[in-house]
Amino acid sequence: MAKLIYVTNLSFDGYIEDERGAFDWFPPDDEVFAFTTDLIRSVGTFLYGRRLYESMAVWETNAALAAQSDLMADFASAWQAADKVVYSTTLAAVSTADTRLERHFDPDAVRQLKATAGSDLTVGGANLATQAFRAGLVDEYQVFVWPLVVGGGKPGLPAGIRADLELLDERRFGNGVVYLRYRPLGQ
Repeated sequence: MAKLIYVTNLSFDGYIEDERGAFDWFPPDDEVFAFTTDLIRSVGTFLYGRRLYESMAVWETNAALAAQSDLMADFASAWQAADKVVYSTTLAAVSTADTRLERHFDPDAVRQLKATAGSDLTVGGANLATQAFRAGLVDEYQVFVWPLVVGGGKPGLPAGIRADLELLDERRFGNGVVYLRYRPLGQ
C-alpha cells in the first residue's frame, strides 16, 4: 500500500503563508532544492488544493522556468512525471497533463488510491491536508522548517487534531532550514 505524505514548508512559528497570503519568504537554495527534487521523484500522485496547484502548474506551463538551470529542469521533469488530482469547487479546468479535477475530497476514494497506487502520494495545501488529517489518511509528515518567524498567517498544521509522532529522519541545511520526517505512532 502506498503512503499519503504531507509535505510542506513552515516558518519557525508554524505558518505556510504570512498574514498577506505570501509564501515567498522561503526561496530554497540549491541544496534544499535538490533535496526536495529527490523527495518528489518517488511520488506517483500529488493531491492538491486549487491554490497550491495553480502555484505548482508553472513547472509544466512555463518552459522558461525549467530552462533557468539544470536543477530547475530536473524538478520540472520530476513534477511533470507524476499524476495530479486537484480538489476545487471553483476551478473551471486544469492546465497540466496527467491531471484530473475533483470537486470534493472523498476519503474513501483516497483510501482506494492508496491501496492501488504503485508509488506514494503527497497531499498539499493546508485546507486539503486538514481534510486528509481528519480522515486519518496521512501516513507521514515531511516538514521543512525555515529559520524565520512571520508572526501570523495560515497555519501549516490543523488545529484540533492530536497526533503522537515518531521521528524517522532529519536533516540540517547550510541555510538554516531543518527537514523533519515523522510518522504517526501506531502506523
